[in-house]
Amino acid sequence: MVLIVRKLVSAILSLGLVLSLCAEARGENAPGVSAESALVMHAGGQVIYEKNADRRALIASTTKIMTAIVSLENLELEEQVKIMPEACGVEGSSMYLEPGQSYTVRELLCGLLLVSGNDAALALAIHTAGSVESFTRLMNRKAKELGMSGSRFMNPHGLNADGHYSTARDMARLMAYCMENADFASIISLPSCSVGDQTLVNHNRLLGLCPGCIGGKTGYTQAAGRCLVSCCQRDGTRYICVTLNAPDDWNDHVRLYDWAFSAYSQRDVSAGVSFEIPLVSGTKDVALIAPEPLFLFLPKSAELRLEAEMPWFAFAPVEAGEPAGKLSVYCGDDMLAEVPLSYQENIAAATKTNNSDKNAMEHS
Repeated sequence: MVLIVRKLVSAILSLGLVLSLCAEARGENAPGVSAESALVMHAGGQVIYEKNADRRALIASTTKIMTAIVSLENLELEEQVKIMPEACGVEGSSMYLEPGQSYTVRELLCGLLLVSGNDAALALAIHTAGSVESFTRLMNRKAKELGMSGSRFMNPHGLNADGHYSTARDMARLMAYCMENADFASIISLPSCSVGDQTLVNHNRLLGLCPGCIGGKTGYTQAAGRCLVSCCQRDGTRYICVTLNAPDDWNDHVRLYDWAFSAYSQRDVSAGVSFEIPLVSGTKDVALIAPEPLFLFLPKSAELRLEAEMPWFAFAPVEAGEPAGKLSVYCGDDMLAEVPLSYQENIAAATKTNNSDKNAMEHS
């Protein structure tokens, strides 16, 4: 790691944290995938692999990830839901609801996320918002809140509809958000569950195929192809993987996760980095440091360059945490992070002793 120091005449104002990933290293040596669109993202938001990640595409039943989180954020898990006729008999996958039956929100979410029940999606939508149309407005509002600028939802189940689409990047962002919800994470990770006299077996084969997989949602229509959104965690590191229109989606995800965990690691790039500058009228010089550890997920092969900008000197007194410069982290020509440097400790101004008083004390 190369360190470059640039001294400035005046101090720099505090800067917010900026994070990106080295473009020349992103996706380095990643395996090939069958997917038309794909993305792998660290749960903190750093994208380490992408392929056509912003291409709008049909997403089939991975739509139900949004349906689940909107329902969870508006309903109680043990709330009773009476099944309306409009929720029954829809085409495709089903948990075989019948009009007049009652289920808890939790049970319907199991049917939604484990066996991809289109009827469960409609039942939750109608109960939450009164109609499918009103529910899709909630879905699109949530998408906007999450910055899913390439997405639009027209129904809660994902069957093909004009104007219903998303992107690999948006679905990764959505999944990362949802996995922070304890109820969502608990349900989507279940291998199976019992609802009434039914045993619902999770369609997500990655729970058994991929070490560390803690959740995922499948989707398929003839027009959309095979879609899969999943989450995997090993040794405290969590990634999200999305593949859209991927004939070999299971293997795509296993290979991408194995590559991500082996090729990338977390580094505290500011560890041990400090700079000392003269302190005019102070009791001693003062050190500048990054106020908090700066952890980045980086390729293990990445060569970094740190550039520090700071004043030539400072005037006492100074306070710990007061901004006085910045530290920039580069990989090649790409800036990965930029954080403030601040004073490490409080240092008071030196006290001046009156010469006449000093002389009097020496002759007394």
